[in-house]
Amino acid sequence: MPDWNKEQKEFYTLIVDIARKLNDENLYNDDHGLFSLKKWKLLCDSGLIPYSIEEKYGGLEKDFLSLLFLLEGLGYGCEDAGLNFSFCTQIISAQLPIHKYGTEWQKTHYLPAIGTGETITAHAITEPDSGSDAFNMNTTAYKMGDRYILKGSKTFITNGPVADIFIIYAITDKQKKALGGISAFIVEKESKGLVIGKPLEKMGLRTSPTCELFFNNCEIPRQNLIGKEGAGFKIFNYVMKREILCNLAINIGEMRKLLEATITYAKSRIQFGKPISKHQAISHHIADMKIKLEAAKALIYKAGLLLNNKKPCSMEIAIAKVTTTENYVNMSETALQIFGGYGYMKEYQIEKYLRNSVASKIYSGSSEMQRNIIANLLGL
Repeated sequence: MPDWNKEQKEFYTLIVDIARKLNDENLYNDDHGLFSLKKWKLLCDSGLIPYSIEEKYGGLEKDFLSLLFLLEGLGYGCEDAGLNFSFCTQIISAQLPIHKYGTEWQKTHYLPAIGTGETITAHAITEPDSGSDAFNMNTTAYKMGDRYILKGSKTFITNGPVADIFIIYAITDKQKKALGGISAFIVEKESKGLVIGKPLEKMGLRTSPTCELFFNNCEIPRQNLIGKEGAGFKIFNYVMKREILCNLAINIGEMRKLLEATITYAKSRIQFGKPISKHQAISHHIADMKIKLEAAKALIYKAGLLLNNKKPCSMEIAIAKVTTTENYVNMSETALQIFGGYGYMKEYQIEKYLRNSVASKIYSGSSEMQRNIIANLLGL
């Protein structure tokens, strides 16, 4: 595990303190699927969004590994997993591709407002018929004069209902398909021909707004192409590796909070004349929760260290994704079982952990897709 320095630890404590201030009305917002702009602004004031971005664009120019550490603190302090998820999308979706591959105009025009949270962002690749086969898309973009025209639709777009700009991946060359045939574009919400669908109701992460997008001959300036035509796969691969690890770091913080809540309950709940923590069946379940947490944590930071040092890490990220998300679901089920009937009640928020954790096995590449990656890298 990394040995964090004083500055990193102090920033971590600051993030946890800010995150704890976001827990008011958590149950109400989750029940009604409400995205709180007030909480969003408070969280954005932490300065965490542009943490790894260059100073000239409003960033702090810090390393990616310590960003994971701080996001772990966010997950630990903030009980609103939907807000955590939307915030991670803000850090990753538009900021990273623009900062890494964008033109100087795109960087100076968009990055400062993204970094403060004034501009809310989303990225869109998934389509109704593609699912895990993300690059089997139908959305197209073609040049017409000084602009591109987009046709098609996207679905399951995190932050979609509240976003000001979207990073859209579309086909620009049907012959080349994924490698060289897909490009990335910046699309502003006021763009002619863009239709933002109604918010979608979800099982978990309910405070993170999600919707469909429709491109009815949507017109955008040619200057909104990110990088070169055909660079979409390269851009998406760069973003996705970091998106996975950032979300997993938040999950680790949430899992740690869940473990602590379970220990506290087990010590205070009396059954058969003693705390249930003294019953071996319960204590072993809790010990297994701790094992799952530490295993996931080690894998995440191992992958993060490799990525931070620009070393190959596709295998490590896939292993971390499968292990962490499946352990998260298992820990949530175990906690609910230990809490018993109370865990099934909304008031105790344990059932919410389970609802939220299930999504982690699906988004950013399902467990099945991660196992495909692992198998392929093993030469199978």
